[in-house]
Amino acid sequence: MHNQVLILDFGSQYTQLIARRVRELNIYSEIKPYNKLPEDLSKFQAVILSGSPFSVRAEDAPHPDLSAIKGKKPLLAICYGAQYLAHFNGGNVAPSATREYGRANLSKVKENEAFLKDVHLGSQVWMSHSDTIKQLPENTVLLASTHDVENAAFRIDGEDTYGIQFHPEVYHSKDGKQLLENFLVDIAKLKQDWTPDAFVETTVEELREKIGDEKVILGLSGGVDSSVAAMLLHKAVGKQLHCIFVNNGLLRKNEFHDVLEQYQGLGLNVKGVDASARFLDALKGESDPETKRKIIGRVFIEVFDDESHKVENAIWLAQGTIYPDRIESVSASGGPSAVIKSHHNVGGLPDYMKLKIVEPLHLLFKDEVRRVGKNMEMDADILGRHPFPGPGLGIRILGDITPEKVSILQEVDAIFIDALKKNGLYDKVWQAGAMLLPVNSVGVMGDERTYEKCVALRAVESTDGMTADWVNLPYEFLQKVSNDIINKVKGVNRVVYDISSKPPATIEWE
Repeated sequence: MHNQVLILDFGSQYTQLIARRVRELNIYSEIKPYNKLPEDLSKFQAVILSGSPFSVRAEDAPHPDLSAIKGKKPLLAICYGAQYLAHFNGGNVAPSATREYGRANLSKVKENEAFLKDVHLGSQVWMSHSDTIKQLPENTVLLASTHDVENAAFRIDGEDTYGIQFHPEVYHSKDGKQLLENFLVDIAKLKQDWTPDAFVETTVEELREKIGDEKVILGLSGGVDSSVAAMLLHKAVGKQLHCIFVNNGLLRKNEFHDVLEQYQGLGLNVKGVDASARFLDALKGESDPETKRKIIGRVFIEVFDDESHKVENAIWLAQGTIYPDRIESVSASGGPSAVIKSHHNVGGLPDYMKLKIVEPLHLLFKDEVRRVGKNMEMDADILGRHPFPGPGLGIRILGDITPEKVSILQEVDAIFIDALKKNGLYDKVWQAGAMLLPVNSVGVMGDERTYEKCVALRAVESTDGMTADWVNLPYEFLQKVSNDIINKVKGVNRVVYDISSKPPATIEWE
């Protein structure tokens, strides 16, 4: 692909958002750390510099060599990137008299500029910096200002090089998408051909060529990523794909049966393995969260390994790894810190399995995975399914795990999730679930005193799980769900609702 955008990451919290906004324009983008420039830049038709928590005035400021980019390819520098261009090309960057964070409005917009097409005076933008460009370099044209930031946008004369001190990638910059489109389509002349249809066609061809007539094993989780990966492979190699879906005894109520039925409806070659007793035996008496995770991971590997040996001459292990799992981010110390997850869908398989890895979704963000699945006409119930932790209910039962506790939580969870669906709230929530707490509380049922379990309900809205806000579910809804749980689930006499955001809390309790 030669129709690509390179995004150089200087450690901004918004870098992935830049990539996603570019892809929303049907243009492919890749993120690379600022100090790991690709050796071959020929496939990139435009470059974007991200923001950063660093100051260009600091001794340890990120300082990449842009000699092969600036003036040679269309370049858009955002926030730190704009200050970097100014500072190292004869301009002046200094601490701002007032910290420039949050909403601002354009008070000056230069007319007849391709970069500012359909961007109007008063347009809201989002600032996030403590330094500001006091003086632009020579041969620079001022394009836009806000009331507090004179040099909010500029271009370098004679080059397709642009700098902006605000963030077009965030929702609060109302004309941000228009700016990105102006730069990428009108100025850089990129084609808008990165579509689900094109991705499916290209990926299926590549998978056929790579796999040939060899066998592939895929560990299905019931989630969106592994399901879409399975369908892509199924389109490419058909019955050569062998899917394994393991019941660890910690799935939602009826999930093992329901998901297997859905997969068979898709025509997939799936084997369901009920190993619930094996997992619950291994977890008996253990209450430490990290130890529980390790036990669940270890037993999964053992079960998956046993089953994979039954597929004779298997060569490939397929995984639903997606692009955010593979991105190298820039740490606060200035160096690239690898945050690549390995084998994240199948519990971290050991080297002794000696299988070659194939990852059909490694180029995609989560929202793109769903669009690709929709393009392949997959069931909306699968594509819209909330994220569910790999250890399942094992980390939603605080303390030790017993079959009785699993059964209680499955019933509670089913009432909550079903109610969200019936009331049209499920698709408005990013993730929801229930936690079984390790406390009993006093209650009264009829004329009898009870001393039973407390459960916590959790519903959050998020984009990628990195940050999350609790969902303000209607009081009447919570009242009805609480009443149903207490009346229908023996062993529970109290329901609470978690109103903590991430950060500081996490989405799961363990």
